[in-house]
Amino acid sequence: MKNLEIVQASFKSHFGANGSVYFSPGRINLIGEHTDYNGGFVLPGAVDKGMLAEIKLNGTDKINVYSIDLNESTTFGLNEEDLPAQGWAKYIFGVARELIKRGGKLQGFDTVFTGDVPLGAGMSSSAALESTYAFALNEMLNLGFDKKELVKVGQMTEHNYVGVKCGIMDQFASIFGKAGHLIKLDCSNMEYEYIPFNPKGYKVVLVDSVVKHALVGSPYNERRLSCERVAKAINKNYAEVEFMCQANFDQLNEVKTEVSAEDFKRAEYAVGEAERLRTACAAMTNDDYETVGKMMYGTHWGMSKLYEVSCDELDFLATVAEEAGVTGSRIMGGGFGGCTINVVKEELYDSFVAKVKKEYSAKYGIQPKIYDVVIGDGSRKIC
Repeated sequence: MKNLEIVQASFKSHFGANGSVYFSPGRINLIGEHTDYNGGFVLPGAVDKGMLAEIKLNGTDKINVYSIDLNESTTFGLNEEDLPAQGWAKYIFGVARELIKRGGKLQGFDTVFTGDVPLGAGMSSSAALESTYAFALNEMLNLGFDKKELVKVGQMTEHNYVGVKCGIMDQFASIFGKAGHLIKLDCSNMEYEYIPFNPKGYKVVLVDSVVKHALVGSPYNERRLSCERVAKAINKNYAEVEFMCQANFDQLNEVKTEVSAEDFKRAEYAVGEAERLRTACAAMTNDDYETVGKMMYGTHWGMSKLYEVSCDELDFLATVAEEAGVTGSRIMGGGFGGCTINVVKEELYDSFVAKVKKEYSAKYGIQPKIYDVVIGDGSRKIC
């Protein structure tokens, strides 16, 4: 595995021993964006890139961490007041604290980690990091948590220690990923099924705008609150609607005069996205990727015009994709930068990549990065 030798050499150098190596992947999401915290379905898959960590219990109550990629070290304890100053270390600290809150008997450990998930590209490097440590500590210390509880550990790490009120999709895909499959996940109850994903005649490719987004302190949380307010208004008349993606357009339109214009726009996107995902899943069962592609474009422009989480660069990439004959293209991830995900006919792949590189660099003065998608397995012990 890529980076395995680097991790093992670094661990030996820092701690003079050998530990256990664990990996968790980043993810793509074919369709269903901002639906996870709105109680809808998503359709993610784990990728072959992720976070790799070597870990060894040290018999103390301290955690000693070295980030290979940042060339930074830190040490912190297991108590709430031991919160580290470094942003990256808060993910590992948060996982430890969330395991303890659930009754896990934790010990200190030494660890180094590295990742090949492109940072800021919307592939959930943070969830991969959380999942790596949640999965590893659960196994190494025989804590007995099931995988769904480990997903919640990662999610609540984001909520309580990072400041992002994320849903469960990223952590779920990282832990439950399966090669050659997407996961149709109901975020309201964590029920899921594996959907075989083998789009013959097509390639899936990410185009990284190289615009980095930071969801902390961003309008991400504001979007969530908008949808919660509208769902609450609908819930007064329809008790079955607890989340925005459980509503339909008729129910939404009934409360149009009761909510702000901005909140209505956000909710309109969420209801539409839930419908697009259902349409796309049905189309996939018939290998109808042309319909899937149309739904993807609908998602992109909904995120751009209604949810307003796009940016000029991402809109430009989606437009270039459409001009190049790409079957489907959309923002992937929380928004405010990152990648587009594209379903491209194999015969158009080379011309699309050449076109997007040429036109994007001509307009913005930077080269976009191209990542071919390989769907892989979820969290696991490497050695």
